[in-house]
Amino acid sequence: MPEWTGKRSKVSGPPEREKRFEKSAMAIARSIIRNRPIDEGGFNRPIVVEGIRDERALRALGFIGPIEKVNRGWDRPRLIAYLHSEYCKSPTPDGVPPVILLMDWDRTGGRIQASIRERLMAMDSQVDEDLREVLLRTMKPEGRTVESLLPHAPALEPLIQQFLSDIE
Repeated sequence: MPEWTGKRSKVSGPPEREKRFEKSAMAIARSIIRNRPIDEGGFNRPIVVEGIRDERALRALGFIGPIEKVNRGWDRPRLIAYLHSEYCKSPTPDGVPPVILLMDWDRTGGRIQASIRERLMAMDSQVDEDLREVLLRTMKPEGRTVESLLPHAPALEPLIQQFLSDIE
């Protein structure tokens, strides 16, 4: 049950930065494992982000697998066709959706996320949005974009490594 503190308060995620970072790190660790190449113990699932700065932030957090960018000069139908043909044709070994969507948690990112999700689902391909949902709730005070995670990588990285060792 949420706690109400004052007449204008609102319900939100855990206010303490440590708890929010722990939740973020746990979700990031799960996605890192899904993103890793198969020969390194992962499932080689791509993460789809908006641009190069988002990719830099994810690399700093420890992602080593495929990262696909929306802003690569392709129109949306071509991008969807590429994602579907490259990643969605065969069943995934871990039984979860083949593509991890991680658009920014601002209005534009939400629109891009919905557009890609709807188009892939129209082609009978599920998408994994768990990482975005967790980051949207836990990292909003630090920023509303994937690239805003970069300055927090030094604080998140030890937590991510701890969860990775627990998972493995």
